[in-house]
Amino acid sequence: MARPPVLVTAAEALAAIHEAGIAEARLEGLPGAGFSWAAVDSREADSTSLFVALAGAKADGHDYLRQALDSGAPCLIASEARWPEAEKTIASLLEAKAAAVLVVPDCLRALQAIAKARRERVPSLRRIGVTGSSGKTTTKEIAASIFAQGQVVAMNAGNLNSDIGLSQSMFGIDEDAKIGIFEMGMNRRGEMEELAGILEPDIALVTNVGTAHIGILGSRAAIAKEKKDIFSRFDGRQVGYVGEDDDFNAYLKEGVRGEVRDFGPLTTKGFRGAKDLGLDGYAVDWEGLQVRFPLIGRHNLANAIAAMALAECVGTPPREVAAGLEAVRPLFGRSEILRGEVTVIRDCYNANPDSAEAAIEFCDSLVWKGRRAYVIGSMLELGAESDAEHRAIGELGGVSKANALFFFGEETRPAFESARAAGFTGLLLFETDFDRLRAMLQAWLRKGDLVLLKGSRGVALERLTESICR
Repeated sequence: MARPPVLVTAAEALAAIHEAGIAEARLEGLPGAGFSWAAVDSREADSTSLFVALAGAKADGHDYLRQALDSGAPCLIASEARWPEAEKTIASLLEAKAAAVLVVPDCLRALQAIAKARRERVPSLRRIGVTGSSGKTTTKEIAASIFAQGQVVAMNAGNLNSDIGLSQSMFGIDEDAKIGIFEMGMNRRGEMEELAGILEPDIALVTNVGTAHIGILGSRAAIAKEKKDIFSRFDGRQVGYVGEDDDFNAYLKEGVRGEVRDFGPLTTKGFRGAKDLGLDGYAVDWEGLQVRFPLIGRHNLANAIAAMALAECVGTPPREVAAGLEAVRPLFGRSEILRGEVTVIRDCYNANPDSAEAAIEFCDSLVWKGRRAYVIGSMLELGAESDAEHRAIGELGGVSKANALFFFGEETRPAFESARAAGFTGLLLFETDFDRLRAMLQAWLRKGDLVLLKGSRGVALERLTESICR
């Protein structure tokens, strides 16, 4: 998609940063240098981009300021601490390149201030934020499909839901958009409050409080505290949603300045039930309309009900809700069904204990004539809870309907041991070498088998797809 050359000028960006209380920020170069989006990788920078020099775990963007300029970036953000060194390299280029540098104490905070100012330029946008330990991307995609049946919708691309990604997403808001739905993820304390400050949602929904990132935050209670901050910018006019059966339902509602409603099969208005169609998804009754919802599993039905609650809140006509539900398609690695001689459920874009349990239970629920193989990869970011959570998944696998369990990744060793202790009688394997895993799985499979691929992004189980889909 072609981007407009200028949405924000360097001078306007500086004003936004000052408005956010960052008085020390200053501008070097041409105030009129303009951009229409934000890049944090110099390889992606072009003549329409603001390049933000962020310091990461493996690289520091300040080392690539010149490359960004050479790629045509008209505006840069650099930190005060690194500017004296960088100035020697690029200051002489600013005039020649008709570019500008915003020198700030904190590059990320400056980006967030500019992103918020950009979002505020579309005051008619009704803003919806979605967070949760699992299901937020799918809920966002389902809701966006519903809203898009009748109006222009703004949303995050993919899962650009972090302190950086949400900021970048603000530049993609179409001036004609009436509804913006954005997922908001966090993996550190204080991040959700930052995200709420950027978006300032009119409607906010917490899909659930689970164990994703528990290794970073320490407990589900701490996760709930951070998720609750999605409501932190409420002033009494906004509406929040929490799961009707969530363990933290009462806590999430407590003290919020605004109305907080339940969502779920018992409380979402218009939802009148659903029939499980196995690998074909669900037949849903919405306001008396019979809808074919194609995503599989109870967890995805829960995501759909969350999206229906949002649709009901903004007054979406029932037929648009039905059409949006039917138009949904699975994202890569999220409950995909790959059919062939072997049927594969590719659900390996991410994994945490809740989603892994849901995936196993769904596969067990299927009426299946052939054999079942569950390939379980490491669940990452569980910290001190890793062994216990993997043991629990292994025990569940050990009493499941699987004919073979393949555990991949060092973190799954306790799962393998737990499955064995549970008395699993099928083929039981633990492996840390991907090539050996692939060879063993391929050797075991035969026509008519069902394979579940479930693991965290870091173990990339989708690599198995080519060798088993035939």
